[in-house]
Amino acid sequence: MRTMLGKVAGALMALVISTGLAAAQSKITVAIGGGACLCYLPTVLAKQLGEYEKAGLAVELVDLKGGSDALKAVLGGSADVVSGYFDHCVNLAAKKQELQAFVVYDRYPGLVLVVSPKHTGEINSIKDLAGKKVGVSAPGSSTDFFLKYMLKKNGLDPMGTSVIGVGLGATAVAAMEQGQIDAAVMLDPSVTVLQGSHADLKILSDTRTEHDTLAVFGGEYPGGALYSTTAWVNGHEKEVQALTNAIMATLSWIHSHSAEEIMAKMPDEIVGKNRDLYLAALKNTIPMYSQTGKMDPKGADAVLAVFSEGSPEVAKAGIDVTKTYTNKYVEQVKKTTGMNAK
Repeated sequence: MRTMLGKVAGALMALVISTGLAAAQSKITVAIGGGACLCYLPTVLAKQLGEYEKAGLAVELVDLKGGSDALKAVLGGSADVVSGYFDHCVNLAAKKQELQAFVVYDRYPGLVLVVSPKHTGEINSIKDLAGKKVGVSAPGSSTDFFLKYMLKKNGLDPMGTSVIGVGLGATAVAAMEQGQIDAAVMLDPSVTVLQGSHADLKILSDTRTEHDTLAVFGGEYPGGALYSTTAWVNGHEKEVQALTNAIMATLSWIHSHSAEEIMAKMPDEIVGKNRDLYLAALKNTIPMYSQTGKMDPKGADAVLAVFSEGSPEVAKAGIDVTKTYTNKYVEQVKKTTGMNAK
């Protein structure tokens, strides 16, 4: 009888403990602007490594076609946080919608303007894109912003080019190979996959390295970050800190492991069938990932400058760019986890 009572008590205790752990984990939904893209790898890898759980979070990742769709999910209330490009925070500030980035995982944007293999003969420069069809992940996404900036920088009216949403992964590669579009703004691993089949692939602009980013923007230009509405960030400081801790731990893991070890942790459906090309793209991308998690104020200023040049609305808005990000949570990582934020 005592044995049975002991078993029942033990089972009840286990149930209480497990229920308590479940209650202790805050449920967070993170919308990603294209989970297969290497620019968003830290968000997906954090889940694969169990870093969200270690930080006390039950995180659901929702994969969407582009950053604009992920942003709509948060503004519409179906997601809590965006894993997307910081430039949306600046663009939306002009519309009096307050968004705030709290941990940056990409030092550069990794955006590449590529000519379709079917149209290599007729397009030799950005100026040749006048009147052409150019693919972006989704209209209103960072790929679209980048295209408009590059067109304007080269003396073209962005309205004179047809913008077509083609996604970021296999759909973008297929659209390029079939010649449905004349060019596209793409990201890795898609660019490397395309190069694997077309060695003479023509690249018109590339921001995958520090050197190329400086050449295009004149300074560092932050890419992927976790952000949400300023109201949500201020109202969920515990969860924001936990998300920051998880991403910082993941960035530290990335920079202390090989590309092969990182790839081994990623879901098979993201790596795809051609593991060699994915690995090659990953090796090229690793230097892009931040080691500090912090927003460089000069980088934020560069984003504002780019948008001010391309958008009269942003130029006139008098945006205080310092309100579009905070480094507070990254700076508190050591206090909450003992881990150094460089």
